[in-house]
Amino acid sequence: MKALETYTVGFAGLGLMGGAIALALRSQGIIREEGRILAYDHYPDTLALALAEGAIDRGFDAPEAMLSQCDLVFLCLNPTTLLRFMENQMASFRRGTLITDIAGIKGSIAAAMERSLRPDLDFIPGHPMAGSELGGFIHARRCSFQGKNYILTPLARNKPENLALLKTLIYRMGFGRITETSPKEHDRKIAFTSQLCHVIAAALIDCEVDPEITRFGGGSFEDLTRIAMINAPMWTELFLENREELLGRIEQFERSLDTLKGYIARDEGCVLQQCLQTVRERRTAMR
Repeated sequence: MKALETYTVGFAGLGLMGGAIALALRSQGIIREEGRILAYDHYPDTLALALAEGAIDRGFDAPEAMLSQCDLVFLCLNPTTLLRFMENQMASFRRGTLITDIAGIKGSIAAAMERSLRPDLDFIPGHPMAGSELGGFIHARRCSFQGKNYILTPLARNKPENLALLKTLIYRMGFGRITETSPKEHDRKIAFTSQLCHVIAAALIDCEVDPEITRFGGGSFEDLTRIAMINAPMWTELFLENREELLGRIEQFERSLDTLKGYIARDEGCVLQQCLQTVRERRTAMR
């Protein structure tokens, strides 16, 4: 098996996360001069900027020529675009290519790969838990991986040596913890830790129209609503793709909100204080 440093790594999509990963591979010395970083993207300006910043060695306006050269490919695409890309480009991948993704849901992707992936390819579904409210390659340097979580949902068919190599790469990029889980468990928990949070942030902004409200902010409002500066097409897709799990988490949140609302409405100070103390202790215990 060849050394990771000599790999040719390709990116299908060079937005915020694809750009951040490409920059990390280069800046951390993971892919050295013997290897190459290639990228396919719809936008020529993105490829030109990535070349100028040294994030990639070559850009492509069509994926076929790139895929035929790669040892490892990151699919940095929204779920439905990813599935369509794999269907259309399955024949273009070099034999033995290791493929991974960064999509925010895993159930539909894992199921499709189990059904239709070429037997000589290896696809390991992944989800880096990092990002920024600002999208596009132009903001990729703002996306820090240091100490962040990375989730993998390996398939039964994955080769152990490829899984080990991908984990090595993830840690070398700066991520602090890798969690392996099933696609179903990923989608259940991510509905809470990510998608519900974006729903709440969006609802907070939706319920207030005063553009000067931030004059009264002291940090709490800003922290809670930063992620409301949302990539609307991407998050619409993620919410709807995972709607069963997300709706359950919204209802769970509504029950807690109604409980707190009731304590306040009934002037039940002692019960409210005990509830808030329990919440504090529970949050402190979360690591």
